Amino acid sequence: MNLRQIEVFRAVMLAGSVTGAARLLHVSQPGISRMLGHIELQVGLKLFERSAGKLRPTPEAQALYAEVEQVYRGVQRIDDRARDLKSGVGLSLRVLASPSTALEVVPRAVAGLVRDFPTARIYMETQLVREMMSQLARNEADLAISTLPIEHALLTSQVVGSWSMACVFGAGHAFAARRSLGLREVLKEQLVAFSPDTPQGRLVAEAAGKGDASPAQIEVRSGQVACALAACGAGIAVVDDLTARAWRSGKLEFRPIVKAPVYDVFAVRNAGVPASRLALAFVERVKAEFKALRKQAPAT
Repeated sequence: MNLRQIEVFRAVMLAGSVTGAARLLHVSQPGISRMLGHIELQVGLKLFERSAGKLRPTPEAQALYAEVEQVYRGVQRIDDRARDLKSGVGLSLRVLASPSTALEVVPRAVAGLVRDFPTARIYMETQLVREMMSQLARNEADLAISTLPIEHALLTSQVVGSWSMACVFGAGHAFAARRSLGLREVLKEQLVAFSPDTPQGRLVAEAAGKGDASPAQIEVRSGQVACALAACGAGIAVVDDLTARAWRSGKLEFRPIVKAPVYDVFAVRNAGVPASRLALAFVERVKAEFKALRKQAPAT
């Protein structure tokens, strides 16, 4: 018996008549009668005694009905599970994020995602590129948002946003009167510098090679540490604008650096695993957050 035959047989057992079964299934009575005939012919058993418009199930029909109910409940569970998946029940997503994206963009995307999927479980942690590659390749994470390109044979990526450079400085600094800053004038200030092997460090090192930079007294590897130092008056710093925006406060301001390089942000996943509905929705959320971010301007 196929699923349609099971559905018709069950409806007849419940309704006790062809007319009642037709009403239950919203089909014609002749259609039910024909299907019953096919079922009896297929199973080789007489399933109903027909009397005065009523159908009385035979013992064989009763025995078959017990099995049919188990199948029907299984089908119902499948339907219920499909509805749950559509609404997010039982779904989970493990997200890895570069530190700068984890300060504002990714949290905002997660907040939007849980509003759309209120029963989904989201796991989020910050990681550097090497660990991102390792976890994605081993299927220990579903998705990564990376500020650096990731090249790996098992992974695939797409651009979801971008970042550039900004200058952060303490409240009351003369730069607060400006809408944007040139790198040369920034480098004449007391600078909290980045290590030369970072994008920020390379940008500063290139300018310093032209004799534009004052010697740096403090060197860091973290945008958040640079912002904390700038907020405390230890100097100004050139950091990624994602960190600068997230750290903006009464103690710290930022301005974009004109003609600074623009770098892509990537959503990365395992190429051998199809993206879930939750993952696809999250990627769209991240794109929307980057788009909204670019419409914002630093306060002047």
